[in-house]
Amino acid sequence: MRRDFTTVTTLQERKESGDKITMLTAYDYPTAKLIDQAGIDIILVGDSLGMVVLGYENTLAVTIEDMIHHSKAVTRATERAMVVTDLPFMAYKIGDVSQTVQNAGRIIKESGAMAVKLEGGSEISEEVRSIIKTGIPVMGHLGLTPQAVNRFGGFKVQGREEAAAKKLIEDALVLEQSGVFAIVLECIPAELAREITEQLSIPTIGIGAGRDCDGQVLVSQDMLGVSLDFTPKFVRKYADLNQQMSIAFRNYKKEVENGSFPNQEESFN
Repeated sequence: MRRDFTTVTTLQERKESGDKITMLTAYDYPTAKLIDQAGIDIILVGDSLGMVVLGYENTLAVTIEDMIHHSKAVTRATERAMVVTDLPFMAYKIGDVSQTVQNAGRIIKESGAMAVKLEGGSEISEEVRSIIKTGIPVMGHLGLTPQAVNRFGGFKVQGREEAAAKKLIEDALVLEQSGVFAIVLECIPAELAREITEQLSIPTIGIGAGRDCDGQVLVSQDMLGVSLDFTPKFVRKYADLNQQMSIAFRNYKKEVENGSFPNQEESFN
């Protein structure tokens, strides 16, 4: 049974009191359970699972079924954290608002997640409002939006030019007016993130956006040092599990081959 769980009201109170919000990704039961027990406020089941779990080059191949499958595992593990699930590529921005609402509803109904996250600004305002009207909370996402990686020409910092920065500020205000309860700001200059945070009455959660956002989010595999591929500049590694796991696997192989595993204590009489 969930107890003392994080809600949109909790997050708004954090914004108003100046207390920082913590958010991490999870895609499986044991990771989500540990994150929940650590007291993290929000668990994001991100479409980043396409890259860090399924081995895709980017997030574009992730399906609604993928998101529901992994979100189910995460929600079964959580008692306190708010679980937010990404709407994947082509589940919205498809010119059919009713279909977008149905896709968001499927995720909430079938997975048990508490909210959905959408990438984009003013162009998704109608979809955001329509989802919220059904009672589903929506988190926004601006800056480097991975589903638009082909349009951006890769994973690059956004909002460095004056026009682009102005557009991000305008989009943030439109999303707030549309009813989102928080906005992720990814890979934008710290000064711009601070300005957006100051202008909004709702929380901002940064990833590669400096320290002045109302909260921070990281991909768990990155901060644990598990990822085998490129690690972004903004990631701080809190562990080096890649090396520890590699040593453990090699030791297991060696001890099976030399007959020292299992021993008598590890066997049944």
